[in-house]
Amino acid sequence: MHYFTYRGNELYAEGVPLEALAREYGTPLYVYSKSTILRHIKAYKKAFCETGGILCFALKANSNGSVLKLLAEEGAGADIVSGGELFRALKAGISPSKIVYAGVGKTADEIAYALRKKILMFNVESGEELEMINSVAGELGAKAPVALRVNPDVDPRTHPYISTGMKKYKFGMPVEDALEFYGRAARMEHILVRGIHQHIGSQLTEVAPFRDALKKVLQLIKRLRATGVELTHLDIGGGLGIRYSKEENPPVPEELAGGLLPLIKAVPGLTVVVEPGRSIIGNAGVLLTKCLYRKKTGEKNFVIVDAGMNDLLRPSLYGAFHEILPARRNRRGSQVADVVGPICESGDFLAKDRRLAMVKNGEILCVMGAGAYGYSMSSNYNSRPRAAEVMVDGEKHFLIRKRETYKDLIRGEL
Repeated sequence: MHYFTYRGNELYAEGVPLEALAREYGTPLYVYSKSTILRHIKAYKKAFCETGGILCFALKANSNGSVLKLLAEEGAGADIVSGGELFRALKAGISPSKIVYAGVGKTADEIAYALRKKILMFNVESGEELEMINSVAGELGAKAPVALRVNPDVDPRTHPYISTGMKKYKFGMPVEDALEFYGRAARMEHILVRGIHQHIGSQLTEVAPFRDALKKVLQLIKRLRATGVELTHLDIGGGLGIRYSKEENPPVPEELAGGLLPLIKAVPGLTVVVEPGRSIIGNAGVLLTKCLYRKKTGEKNFVIVDAGMNDLLRPSLYGAFHEILPARRNRRGSQVADVVGPICESGDFLAKDRRLAMVKNGEILCVMGAGAYGYSMSSNYNSRPRAAEVMVDGEKHFLIRKRETYKDLIRGEL
């Protein structure tokens, strides 16, 4: 559900026409709907937090400070994967007691930073990382709370680049080795074994893979308890998908909770941690771009726009589908075309062989579902300043990130 809808022939973000935002702030432009974000966060809170669960927003999806501040005000925590994300989360007012730190490559400095801030726990990905955390905690005279990330070897049936729950990927520890790793962790002087973590991938559109992975993890928890290792937190990860195309119909948080919580309740004494990212912010954001030129070759039609793969990488990286709508509908009919950007790469496209409304130079197109992994994956490739970001709240709108300038491109260079 989102609040980007047509009123007559104009596409609105809540109570504001998107064309008006493009005129005021320029393009490319990221636009977020506050009401959509709040709707999604409240759906997760109702599904998981009313039974004592902890909601940790995945910052990698979108780390804008205004977005994080809004989530913090709703009581959300954070799922982070770097020291920079920890800094952003704390700056936005997220409580360190609701921050979990994942990622396969934590540095000693990042570990120390998180220990000093007293985060909820580290999601540990390997034996050597466990040794490093123990060592750093010892130097600080602290005990590091950890959950071991277990790889349940379950196929999430998603794109291989965003699949993480199978043995052939770099994430987590094999489930069959977990007893040994937990035994090692329990014997370490500066480690506090707090929980267990699973995360099998992103953009999952059915509950079954979540359930399959969870069943394996719950069996492991029972075996651990039989050996005297008591866990208090079960981090079920994130990964719930959103509807990018009409063919996709992913479950909502209530359905996910309905499929998982009955299994978890059968193993009492566990606080559930859930790490949504895309499913909160994905459909709450769009990317506005302006048509620069139209081009026709013997093979194809091209719509050349001012947003490129440096602004929205997902189509080029994953072949991801994003619906593209005109900010103002017309009666010119449609055409099949590639929507391409100005980047000097043949892989620079937002859509291929897509049937689109006919568009003229200077008109605005809206790339839907761009709130997650849009700006957060953007870059300065081809020395292009990154886009501005705007938050819409009813009939009001606010600039929440300035557009970069050419001077910003060389800031820090010596």
